[in-house]
Amino acid sequence: MPLFSSKFFPKKPSSRKVELSVINKELSPEKASQEVGLEVGPIKLKLGDQESVFDNGEWVPETGPVSGTHKENLKLRQYVQHLQDENSLLKLKFEVLLDMVLDMLLYHMSNCKLTQTTAESHLQQKRIEELQKQVLDSTRTRLRKR
Repeated sequence: MPLFSSKFFPKKPSSRKVELSVINKELSPEKASQEVGLEVGPIKLKLGDQESVFDNGEWVPETGPVSGTHKENLKLRQYVQHLQDENSLLKLKFEVLLDMVLDMLLYHMSNCKLTQTTAESHLQQKRIEELQKQVLDSTRTRLRKR
């Protein structure tokens, strides 16, 4: 036989009812939302002489010795981002300009080659005409001798 035969069962507490009758009787819905706080404003934290606000997932110091440096760092980060954007834009412009210069250079080189081949073909044509003239002259002189 066990030493402690009965088990301990505590009583369950009764459920509590929230009394909203005071809010319903005394406050209008607009006033109730202001009082109860359906809209949560910025979350502020004050530790000693420093006050911080939770904004966009980070704590931003508003007062105290750190707030000035935080604001300055934020401005510097924005300036660095602006400079990086400007730098990438200038790199893109530089690449486009290099492509344009390369295209112009290739175009002029192809034109120079065309003019060079055209000049060579003109020289060859003149040489052919001279040779044809010499051949005609030599055949005429042969025919006269006969």
